[in-house]
Amino acid sequence: MIKTLDFFIQKALETGTKKIVVAVAEDLAVLKAIGQARKMGMVSPILVGVKKNIFGLCNEIRFDLSNVEIIDQPDQIKACKTAVEIVKKGQANILMKGMVTTSVLLKAIIDKNNGLLEGKLLSHFAFFELAAYPKLLAITDAAMNISPNFKKKVEIVRNSVNVLVKLGYEFPKVAVVCPVEIVSKKIESTVHAARFTLLNKKGQLSNCIVYGPLALDNAISKEAAYHKGIQSEVAGDADLLLMPNLDAGNILYKAINFLCGGKCAAIITGASVPIVLTSRADSEESKLYSIALAACL
Repeated sequence: MIKTLDFFIQKALETGTKKIVVAVAEDLAVLKAIGQARKMGMVSPILVGVKKNIFGLCNEIRFDLSNVEIIDQPDQIKACKTAVEIVKKGQANILMKGMVTTSVLLKAIIDKNNGLLEGKLLSHFAFFELAAYPKLLAITDAAMNISPNFKKKVEIVRNSVNVLVKLGYEFPKVAVVCPVEIVSKKIESTVHAARFTLLNKKGQLSNCIVYGPLALDNAISKEAAYHKGIQSEVAGDADLLLMPNLDAGNILYKAINFLCGGKCAAIITGASVPIVLTSRADSEESKLYSIALAACL
């Protein structure tokens, strides 16, 4: 059981310095996080973007650029392609988004000939550290897949379970979150949840324990699950919440961040390397934790 996000910083430092390439690196918040991670010995950066702008921002925050490779590429599309190419050549272990729209970077990542797509689908994975929960709580998908069908949800779960297993989880508990805890043909997410539970029981979705449908309270509160008479080892003790769609996932993600004061680390999974693709609204601390999580993978 991992209780705090500081675990990832400690583990990343123990496993040695990783190479990280930043696409369109002229982003102040990103450079601050990269600078902090570099000082800690967590990463060694390669910065791709407008060289003079990168120099200006680094000077502003006193980012020591000695021994840092900077590739001058003012065209954002070409900068993303260059960053992806660096990863593909094995010259970097982590890819990070800078001051560029997500769609431009993703186009380079999923390119059939020169991209980094490894699995069948890219998906978003986030860890939260919450005062009200005894361990880290993972959520998927809050940023990538808008309204995934059942087949895509299976891939989203597989991506997330791969992350958890790599981090040492044995049979992570996956709660399929729905508005209610009973199956209703009128609510597609509950039908998906029932199919997930059956798929897991048949051994067709391995390395995890999946149960649903579960309303959010039943997924994270043993007391709520008890009052509803739900008997499942996932209920009240979930490691991962599979959200029904992007609307629900994104709202929960931002509610935890801005209303609950949760600490967060988030990555994109399904590529050959972890991708740090944080929101501009995410804190510098969140960006640092996201880099640490990626470094652990």
